[in-house]
Amino acid sequence: MYKTIIIDGLAFALPLLIIAIGGIYSERSGVTNLALEGLLGFGAFSGALFIVFLGGHFSQNSNIPIYLSIIMAALGGALYATLFALLCIKFKSNQVIAGVVINILSQAITTFLTRQINQNFFEQPSDKFQIGVFPRISIPVLKDIPIIGAVFDNFYTFNIIIIALLAVTWYLLYKSAFGMHLRACGDNPQAVDAAGIDVEKVRFKAVVLSGALSGVGGICFAYSISANFSPAIYMGYGYLAIAALIFGNWKIMPTFVACLIFGFARSGGNELAKFLQLSSSYLDLTMTLPYILTLLLLIFFSKRNRAPRALGEIYDKGKR
Repeated sequence: MYKTIIIDGLAFALPLLIIAIGGIYSERSGVTNLALEGLLGFGAFSGALFIVFLGGHFSQNSNIPIYLSIIMAALGGALYATLFALLCIKFKSNQVIAGVVINILSQAITTFLTRQINQNFFEQPSDKFQIGVFPRISIPVLKDIPIIGAVFDNFYTFNIIIIALLAVTWYLLYKSAFGMHLRACGDNPQAVDAAGIDVEKVRFKAVVLSGALSGVGGICFAYSISANFSPAIYMGYGYLAIAALIFGNWKIMPTFVACLIFGFARSGGNELAKFLQLSSSYLDLTMTLPYILTLLLLIFFSKRNRAPRALGEIYDKGKR
């Protein structure tokens, strides 16, 4: 049982993590990002659309289209995040309202397009795209290690991609000049502007990058939750990612820990329900465990949170 809890927990926690990191990039730059739900959904739709139309041009056993779909999901998420960035940064819209609108619009557009494409191109009255199964691998010797060996046994290969992105995004945020400018924009944008750096440009890049990372997480969720893409499968995961980054105090590694907690709570509850042979209604109830845990963690740890000082503030060059 514990192996399944670890394998399934990581399959949920790591896509959630990369979405949360996208949120960290946006919010550390000063842009409140409630649009993660919409960004991950539109990104996943873009990756699934690639599979549906171009996946058949590759050999039947090829995994190339699956990996290319991750790139397309990142591009789709980045493109959709550009709209969010224009609203918040260029047109200086209220960031909370813009995020909610982006989420609603994404749900409506992807649902409508999925149905129309299935009906007009494949003559199927469905709101789902069949995207196939993501490859899994096991690492010999390591998978036989007691307990922790489950991490290396029968895991999705997108876990490796996300861990690599974790390392790159951590370095970019904390060790690069761009990351320093980005964090400064979220704390003291006037000082950044005085140093000759374009605050709006830095924030724009951060929001677009958050869309790309959210798209990657979205398509990985689609592969791990089912072999289909549907706008209805995400169940508030974008908002859960926001809770994770808040619990992680807008820092990458503590957010990683939060995502692991949520992931293992979900997989552990699922396995417990199966072990007790509970009905499907109770199985659905266990899916709420990450959200219940979110509420408890925020109650006990919210006082310790320190959001970026300029988070949510529309930058005004005349303000000193």
